[in-house]
Parts: sequence; C-alpha cells; structure tokens
Amino acid sequence: MAAQLHEDLINRHLSFLGKDLLGEILNHATLKQVPAHTEILRQGQYVKVIPLVLEGLVKVFTRYGEKELLLYYIQADESCIMSFAAALQNNPSEVFAATEEESTVLLLPTTLVPGWIRQYPALNNLFYHQYNQRYSDLLSTINHLLFDKLDKRIIDYLSAKATVSQQKIVRVTHRQIANDLGTAREVISRIIKKLETDNLLLQHPQGIEIL
Repeated sequence: MAAQLHEDLINRHLSFLGKDLLGEILNHATLKQVPAHTEILRQGQYVKVIPLVLEGLVKVFTRYGEKELLLYYIQADESCIMSFAAALQNNPSEVFAATEEESTVLLLPTTLVPGWIRQYPALNNLFYHQYNQRYSDLLSTINHLLFDKLDKRIIDYLSAKATVSQQKIVRVTHRQIANDLGTAREVISRIIKKLETDNLLLQHPQGIEIL
C-alpha cells in the first residue's frame, strides 16, 4: 500500500517527465519524509543524491563564520540546482539546505542523473528552467544587499516567506530573520519594532503579519 501511495504521489507531481523516466525514478530514487528544520545538505559535503521537493519547503543558504545568508527557497516540484551542479562536477557543496517545514523529498541518485538528462529531454528542461530561476533569485539577493536598506529587506523577506509558505502570519523568530539576512538579532528586533510602530507589520505570539 505504501509503495502504491509513493508511486501515486510521484506520478501526480512529475507526470510531465514522461512514463519511461518515471519508471526509472520509481526503480532507483528514494522518497523521504523529512521533518521541519532538518538539514539535508551541508557545505563541504559531497553530493550523493539530488533532492527534488514534491511537498513542503526547503531553504538554501550559505554561512560565513557565525552569519548566514538566505539564497533561495525550493518549493514543490523544484530542485536544488546548487546540488545538481556540485554533483555533476563531483565537487563538494558550496551551500547548506534545510527544510522550513515538513517536506516530502525525492532523492535522485547522482550516478544516474547525467544519463537520464541525456536520454530524457524533459529532465534536462527541468534543470535548465531551475538554472534560470535560481540565477534570477541570486541576482535579486545581490541587489537587495547592495541597494536596499535593511527595513525594506525585512519587509521583502517576510512577504516572500508568506508567499512560499502560503501563510498570512509568518512563523519566524527575530533570530531566524537575522540569520537569513546576515545581520544581528538586536538590529532586526529594533527595526521590526519601528516597522510595527509605522503600521507596516504586526507581531503576534505565533509570528509576524505584513499589513
């Protein structure tokens, strides 16, 4: 029964890949339920599987000393292109990845993915689209760092997080925001207090709401 449920889930999310490739994936890939806030990839780690998120949300970030910087989110039916690139070149990962919420992740074996890409154009198209999307995400991150004040970055961050989580109230702490934006918690707390005074957001016991 469990195997049938897994097959139904994979077919429902990845039918665009075609019947033949789906057969390969069902035979060789691993479907895994990952709890929220679980690290699935560490910087410096060699990539053995490429994650493809079917349900849930995964955060990809980098770390410099004690500071972190959010790079992008992986949503349903998306993959981690940084893992893909590291795997194809047999290089260690340059990023961290962790689940933001409980997620269902399909793990594609790196030994088979290069052959699948050559044989099945739909998979190649998927990763090509991901490259374009992540390139745009990274340019946006750089522009925010260079040109936006921190108050705007906080508002944009919370708005994006509300969108990807599909929640009106974003369940996030000041420390988590500070980590994702690469700054200190005290700075975030001070700016959020001012934004609340300016009626741009509202703090609840369970999170923050953009007004």
